Amino acid sequence: MPKIRFTSAAATGIVLAKIGNPQRDEPLQTSQAVFRIAEEDQEPLTALFLKPFRNLTGHRFSHHSSLEQHEMNACARAIFATGDGLLEKGCDIAKRLYSKSNHPAIKSGDLCIALVENIDVDGTPTRGLCILKSETVVPFLSISTHDGDLQLSTEQGINPEKIDKGCLILDHSANKGYYVLTFDRSGSESRFWVRDFLGVVPVTDASFLTNKYADMAVAFVEKESKAAAGDDSPPWEAKTAARDALAYFDGKEKFSLQEFEEQVLKSPEQAVKFARHRKEVEDEQGQSFEPSFDISKKAVTKAKKRLASVVKLDTGVEIHLNANTEPEQVIQRGYDEEKGMKFIKVFFNKEK
Repeated sequence: MPKIRFTSAAATGIVLAKIGNPQRDEPLQTSQAVFRIAEEDQEPLTALFLKPFRNLTGHRFSHHSSLEQHEMNACARAIFATGDGLLEKGCDIAKRLYSKSNHPAIKSGDLCIALVENIDVDGTPTRGLCILKSETVVPFLSISTHDGDLQLSTEQGINPEKIDKGCLILDHSANKGYYVLTFDRSGSESRFWVRDFLGVVPVTDASFLTNKYADMAVAFVEKESKAAAGDDSPPWEAKTAARDALAYFDGKEKFSLQEFEEQVLKSPEQAVKFARHRKEVEDEQGQSFEPSFDISKKAVTKAKKRLASVVKLDTGVEIHLNANTEPEQVIQRGYDEEKGMKFIKVFFNKEK
């Protein structure tokens, strides 16, 4: 995973487009010339463009036959070669997005395609291609002077904090499909944006593999724990099983699938079930996961934080358990004969 810094980055030129939905007979409109960013505007505008791309998982372009036949890869390569192809290839990118926007659920929106210079990638100044799509315009107020007095007007515009979709293609690892950062505010990496338009798959580095196997392990052991204990089991028992599974990642430097099966799953039957679960995730992801890799401790820490849970009771009471809580040490369940109701007793030393 490369170290990426945006401190000296500067967006220099932008191609703009309005992307409609072909199914609704909405048009495509693209720039007729590259919009050159004034030097005094480069710093604030670049900061807004690049802000969403911090701490994202790396991706790369992928094609079933050859990267030479990958449209987005070819457009990026042409732009990075000289920068002169920004208008032509930027418009080609807009046309590609328009052609992929033919599902009725896909919203129309505004597209910005910016060439960014001097992104620091592992200490090397690197070009980037930033693509942002905003599907929502918001009203904002503007106070101006007119005939010697102040007046208030309302305009419609893009909120930089709420860009819906985006990607940053870095001129790094070109022979492997570049290094691509991408996001989708819809809550998941939609097939439309990630696969149909961009055509990328995650870079299977240590961080990605640790994250995926940790998530698979947690989901699997929680499901198996609930199935074995029955519907009346305490809701935190599954989290305890998940913590035990993550303890394997915490105590190792390298992951071995065979060792994981022996030490965590502990039976051939469970290993077969986990293999089935892994295959489902791989099919959904569109790529296979290596059975051995270096464990990323940072990814393990993040996985442990995701174990926080909420116990919701039918009386309207909620009990929030953070990832470090050991429920068996501080929670006791029981049944009150007089009230005819179940209860949960919580032990603590002091209020916070």
